[in-house]
Formats: sequence, C-alpha cells, structure tokens
Amino acid sequence: GAFSVVRRCVKVLAGQEYAAKIINTKKLSARDHQKLEREARICRLLKHPNIVRLHDSISEEGHHYLIFDLVTGGELFEDIVAREYYSEADASHCIQQILEAVLHCHQMGVVHRDLKPENLLLASKLKGAAVKLADFGLAIEVEGEQQAWFGFAGTPGYLSPEVLRKDPYGKPVDLWACGVILYILLVGYPPFWDEDQHRLYQQIKAGAYDFPSPEWDTVTPEAKDLINKMLTINPSKRITAAEALKHPWISHRSTVASCMHRQETVDCLKKFNARRKL
Repeated sequence: GAFSVVRRCVKVLAGQEYAAKIINTKKLSARDHQKLEREARICRLLKHPNIVRLHDSISEEGHHYLIFDLVTGGELFEDIVAREYYSEADASHCIQQILEAVLHCHQMGVVHRDLKPENLLLASKLKGAAVKLADFGLAIEVEGEQQAWFGFAGTPGYLSPEVLRKDPYGKPVDLWACGVILYILLVGYPPFWDEDQHRLYQQIKAGAYDFPSPEWDTVTPEAKDLINKMLTINPSKRITAAEALKHPWISHRSTVASCMHRQETVDCLKKFNARRKL
C-alpha cells in the first residue's frame, strides 16, 4: 500500500529467501494500525500450499515487518499469456487451486473480499508451479456462516450483487469473484464490463452476463454450468467452495474439460492484462 514496500530478504543461518513487507508505522493512523494487526492475525491463521504464507511478523520502532514466502513466478494471468498451449483443462486446474485456497480461508473463518487476477501469483517460474493467493489486506474474520454488513470493499468488476446492494454478506462474496475469474480464464475478457461504473454495477446486480458466440461455442456445458452456479445473484443459493471442488468440471477434469488450445483466449487475455496495468 501507500506506506509499505516489499523487499527480498534472507534468513542468514538457513540461507532461505523470503519477501519482507516493510510498513512505515509512523505514518499510520490508529485505524490503519488496526488493519495491519488484522492482516497479520489473519495471515498467521492460514497455512495452505495455495496461499502465500506469513512466516513472521516483527514490530520495531517506526516499522513493522511482515515476512512472507518469496513467490517468484509473477501473476498467474501474465504466465498464461506466455504459454504455447492453454486449454479449458488448464483453466480448470487454475480455478481448482484458487478454490482450495478459498476453502481453507472459509474453514478458518476468513473471507478474502478482494479475489482478482492481481492477487493470484505463481510460486515459481517452473512449469506447473502452484497458484498462490496473496494480499489479505481487505480480508475479514467471520463467525461460521455469519452474514453482516462489513463495509464496502473490493475491486469494481469482482464485487458481488449483495455488496453492491449494501446487504449483509459473508463467504459467498468470494465465490462470486471466483465466477468472474473463471469466466475470464476461459475467454480472456470479463463477464461484466462498462466504462461507466454505475452501469457496471447495474449489470452486476442484475446478473446480466451471457456466453456470446463464437468464443463460448467451444466451451463445454459443464464449464458454463459451474460459472452459472458461482454467478448466482442470491448468495444463499450460490455454490460454496467445497461444492465447487466436487463439480465434475473440476473433480473429473480429465474426462469433462476440453483439451483444445484456446488461442483467442490467450489473445484476449493479453489485451485484458494490458488494460488492467493502466
């Protein structure tokens, strides 16, 4: 954020490399201090292969250090566009790892609230490196299936209808964002888009997305079914992370998901990535 930098650091005795998020606490308000403590508390809870791990949290005069896994693979979406081959089955494998991370969060009583491509990283540059969920700066702690108004938080294109309606919300907001991410993983552009934010929000609240020809004609019905179950307006009817992981398009990927290379998706995703970086 505005008051922090991230630096590569080394644990001297082990020679192990980490990423240090260094926060200038002198510039923080009392509220920002609370947020920092919440982020550290939440990150300490989460220990999962698909979540960037917090190893240590160190406070000293004027600075706070959060010591995380060093993830060197960059953003998932940037990696996809550099691939020679990318299919529905690959998208299924990506969303599976994201859902595993989300399920762990939810089991630990954590709602991420800001699932988006910028927060999906790869552990390393190696082929088949694990997807890692990062940045718990907006995450909140909830009791069980508690729904409440936790404030307006997130990124416009990934916000759920219930947040936009200012209704009570909870874990299902993360599944809505997964639906948006999955849609983009399949065609390279988002389900909801308008230059005008008010019109974008109207689209989202109405659940006004579709599967236009020709690019969606080559996507299996099972993939569309999973998107529909994630992009369900009513949060109480929306699929959960545990249910989504049991969906045939994920659990029976080898027989259900198409292995056809999706060049148009890669091309569209390049444009989408460029637009995000503006």
